[in-house]
Amino acid sequence: MTPLFHLENILRTYPEPGQRDAVRTVLHLSELDIHAGQILGIRGHNGSGKSTLLRIIALLEPPDAGTILFEGQPAEVGNLNQRRQVTLLLQTPYLLSRSVASNVAYGLRVRGIRDAFTVRKEIESALLAVGLDPAVFWQRRRHELSGGESQRVALAARLALRPRVLLMDEPTASVDQQSAERIAVAARHAADEGSAVVVVSHDQEWLAPLADRLITLREGKLA
Repeated sequence: MTPLFHLENILRTYPEPGQRDAVRTVLHLSELDIHAGQILGIRGHNGSGKSTLLRIIALLEPPDAGTILFEGQPAEVGNLNQRRQVTLLLQTPYLLSRSVASNVAYGLRVRGIRDAFTVRKEIESALLAVGLDPAVFWQRRRHELSGGESQRVALAARLALRPRVLLMDEPTASVDQQSAERIAVAARHAADEGSAVVVVSHDQEWLAPLADRLITLREGKLA
């Protein structure tokens, strides 16, 4: 099966603070394939390169060296069409000071989807996927949500885009047990629908049964 993403000989360095011309290697990845319809779990200690890897896959920052292919074609940070097919959920949800429905619809409208029926259908589907009743949460504002509910709304906003690749960086770090379970269900549903799902998490009890494949990063390399 041809991978959705293929990464090979990926190198990413950052300047070493306080040391002129010195750099530290944060990621040195020999090879990694990411497949549609699968959940890839990534574990590792702080500073092991996990978040850097997610940003590279999200096409938010380029590696210093290496090859990245998306559907067999070179992947580039400046390729808007490729970037629109990848979405990233961060540990801390960022929501607009609007209703839940407006937050979930925001990305759709940015991408030019304005048909009222289509937008409403996508909002309802995404909220149900994360276990939030549209009838209850539709008009709720950001300040009326718990931390777990906020993260689920942020995830719903990404699911509404129907991404080819869904990336999640510590999605359950600050949520309640119910929300963690609903996030797992939503991730599995996205994979079953054909998305490639990549999840970084320190919570191994949550991640291990969810992932189809687990990898470990240690000092920027596959362990």
